[in-house]
Amino acid sequence: MLHVMLLLPVYFQAQAQGNNFIIVSGNIVDQETKQPLDGVSVLVKGTVTGTTTDTKGNFSLKTRAKYPFVLQFRSVGFQTQEFEVKGPESQLNIALLTQTILSKEVVVTASRVEESILRSPVAIEKLDIRSIRESPSPSFYDALENIKGVQMTTSSLTFKIPNTRGFNIPSNYRFMQLVDGVDMQAATLGVPLGNAVGPTELDIASVEITPGAASALYGMNAINGMSNLLTKSPFLYQGLSLYQKTGLNHTGGTGRELSNLTETAIRFAKAFNNKWAFKINASYMRGTDWLSDTRRDQNPNNLKTANPSFPELNGENNAVFDGWNKYGDDALAGSNTVSVTGLTINGQGNQTLTVARTGYWEKDLVSPTVDNLKFDAALHYRLNDHVELSYAYRVGKMDGVFQRGNKIQLDNVVVQNHKLEVKGSNFLLRGYISKENSGDSYNVKPLADNLDLASGGSGSVWGGKFKTALNAYASQNGGSLTSENLAAATRYARQQADAGRVEPGTQAFNDLKNTIIGINNWDIKSSQIPDAPETGGAALVQKSNLYHVEGQWDLSKQVKIFDLLIGGDARIYEIIPDGNTFVDFDRSIEDRNKPFADGSFGENVYYKKFGAFTQLTKTLFDEKLKLFGSLRFDYNPEFDPKFTPRLAAVYTLNNNHNFRFTFQEGYRFPALFEALSYVNNGRVKRVGSLSYINEGLGYLDNSYTQASVVNFNAAVKAAGNGDAAALANRGLLEVANLPEARPERITSLEAGYKSILLDNKLVVDIDAYTNLYDGFLGQVQVFVPKGETVGSDAAVIAMVDRNRDATQASGGNSASKGQDRYRVYTNAKNTYRNYGSALGLTYNFYKKYTVSGNINFNKMKDNESSDIFVTGFNTPEWATSVSFGNREVVKNLGFNVVYRWQESFLWESPLVTGRVNAIHTFDAQTSYRIPQSKATIKIGASNIFNKKYLQYAGGPTIGGLYYMAITFDGLLVK
Repeated sequence: MLHVMLLLPVYFQAQAQGNNFIIVSGNIVDQETKQPLDGVSVLVKGTVTGTTTDTKGNFSLKTRAKYPFVLQFRSVGFQTQEFEVKGPESQLNIALLTQTILSKEVVVTASRVEESILRSPVAIEKLDIRSIRESPSPSFYDALENIKGVQMTTSSLTFKIPNTRGFNIPSNYRFMQLVDGVDMQAATLGVPLGNAVGPTELDIASVEITPGAASALYGMNAINGMSNLLTKSPFLYQGLSLYQKTGLNHTGGTGRELSNLTETAIRFAKAFNNKWAFKINASYMRGTDWLSDTRRDQNPNNLKTANPSFPELNGENNAVFDGWNKYGDDALAGSNTVSVTGLTINGQGNQTLTVARTGYWEKDLVSPTVDNLKFDAALHYRLNDHVELSYAYRVGKMDGVFQRGNKIQLDNVVVQNHKLEVKGSNFLLRGYISKENSGDSYNVKPLADNLDLASGGSGSVWGGKFKTALNAYASQNGGSLTSENLAAATRYARQQADAGRVEPGTQAFNDLKNTIIGINNWDIKSSQIPDAPETGGAALVQKSNLYHVEGQWDLSKQVKIFDLLIGGDARIYEIIPDGNTFVDFDRSIEDRNKPFADGSFGENVYYKKFGAFTQLTKTLFDEKLKLFGSLRFDYNPEFDPKFTPRLAAVYTLNNNHNFRFTFQEGYRFPALFEALSYVNNGRVKRVGSLSYINEGLGYLDNSYTQASVVNFNAAVKAAGNGDAAALANRGLLEVANLPEARPERITSLEAGYKSILLDNKLVVDIDAYTNLYDGFLGQVQVFVPKGETVGSDAAVIAMVDRNRDATQASGGNSASKGQDRYRVYTNAKNTYRNYGSALGLTYNFYKKYTVSGNINFNKMKDNESSDIFVTGFNTPEWATSVSFGNREVVKNLGFNVVYRWQESFLWESPLVTGRVNAIHTFDAQTSYRIPQSKATIKIGASNIFNKKYLQYAGGPTIGGLYYMAITFDGLLVK
């Protein structure tokens, strides 16, 4: 245990200024070195009044507080202390205590009011400034990966998405990300942007993460958990700060050449007379992105979607190879296959081969270079000791790749926030606007599809060339196709069918790609590509505005017998239809994708949510027992109103042992993309969950499930592909009967224990939970017979996938109208239970040497019956991290090392399904402080031994990142 004493001679004087002001001033020095300490926060408790010490350790603040009042002293690495000022004659010598491990932090996220982290009603983790500085991570956001219970998904250098307690996806709708209370979920893109447009490295004050449901207080999407990024107040953190990081990645084995990563940030803050303050932040990051290039086949030859009757077409000879990171070859989804019929193989006539289009690798379709430009500014004004008014503006421009239903290349995406806030000692009123523009982004799958179509011909043309080449090969090699030559024949046929197709690296490829990504229509013939047969574009054009207002009021002083907090919020999404991803549903089905003369696609679409909550807190038995009760009401005009309760109790035994028990429910209304999307996603229309979208389309009540259509077609193909074979196997088709969507619901039970033991040397934190999900929201693909009713002979024949033309979602014989395919957001039929536990330990075992670690267990209970879609738990059952460090081995020099491990697990998604291998990595850093220059030099590496790994199926290969960063903090402070 390290005790550092600070001597604070604090002097008080009242000046007769006619305004009843009290000026409090003093000086703070280090008792050991007698050196002045700058940057110590001095606050008047219960007010917004505060200041910081200057470079000489001096502070001065003006307050209207009446005696007696309490001063709070806070400094990085020191336990917050409170001191009562009884009168103007007070003169105190005050000692503050610092510890190698910190555990008595104050948090606000768990209950929306300040409380001790030890007595929070739910599990909560916090990273303060010191923890962030000492973390062996390239950025504060990367440091979240070491927090107990957190699973990180890296889609790109610019996109990192945290999750807790299972059901993980890259576009994580169930985990809320806030920055100073502003929701960072990009509405139309459907991706959280906490690290892409959030705080800079210099402006982050702390990060609080709540695993598990938080809907009772926050509503919306916080059913898996939430993170709250809190930035520095310009009153408390003043001066000029600079940050420069230079790093190297792709040092071998990641698919790219050795590359440089740079990040530059600047912050300036200034306060005037403790009344006005402002801050400005800017940063720019540029690097070469991690590459998704796993060459694994997710459609092996033994599946019914392949050619199991011909085992010679296996491995590298698989004619329906469906690569993890290849697009345009999507055989498993059935959207890029051609059935080559009428073949004679091994002497048997009328044989059928299913062949996938060749497609393109992701590395040839996305940009290797990403950058991220961020700027924010804030102006604060203290109306009096109890009320502070602020306006903040934040803008971010970013590139990168993320995975939704498909991979999306984001290019020049711009997101802006305007926030106006009035914060008092017992109330908060906040309103903000978020504006989103997808810039020059595009969808990778339709790009691959349309490259193939524009240069290689339609599916029927390509399939015809393939069949001709097959027969030609047979004629030149014994006169027939046999088990011995079939693999070579299909390879030859593919080469011939692909003749004339644009190839990556050529000017023709680049020109065609640039044309396609500029067309905002993925399924309509385009005149913008001369002589191109039946092709479309890939542009992702999404623009939206989000309007949000919220408030809360602490009525505890008025009620007195218990603490009472009330609040409410309202949110409106305004979507600007683009005719391709979001449309005006008041227009007819035929006109939704057509622009008006002014280029618009109809009236803006609105999606609304309203909520209110109340929370009661009561302490009993000499404050040993703390009881919480909260109830939230949420209303979305598209659904029935919902009530969300939370009940919790925290019991403190012997002042050290804190036990908590929590019951809560939560609801999640479909996110914007889940609710209102209307997009052709590579010949499969993806539609939102709102029931009125189904009008005239029939996918809810007039469709067959994809799984049954796959089984049906396998049987029909084996029987010769005729109408008689189709009708004979009609019993294999299963009518989908999809329900109208409803909000997703979670019921959660949680228990936990947190304590500080062994004379403040050991922190123990353990929690256990069980969750029940009802109405789990996900995607299911169904097939609708065009112009027919399911169950009829014509509908059965329409399901036959014979001679598919890849430019259409249709099949069947010449008399059939074919089929439309829809990927629908809907609710699962089963309920799902998952459970788990997490243990965290921190031990200061010798001087300043500290070892800490956590182990996390998460599991989903299997259901007896299959569901209409795969939910995708996507979480390793066991994961752990262990760190060892000393923040000051010798004067001003510290280090930290972290080891992370997680076991192999199955990742399931509509795009890619497969096993993710176990991960073993080491991160390390050493830092050196130069106090006289106010500088810190940090040298470190994430994944120091460059052990390549994936965090999710279809995701990028992540290798080592080696960096050096220098930070100057608090310059120009007088």
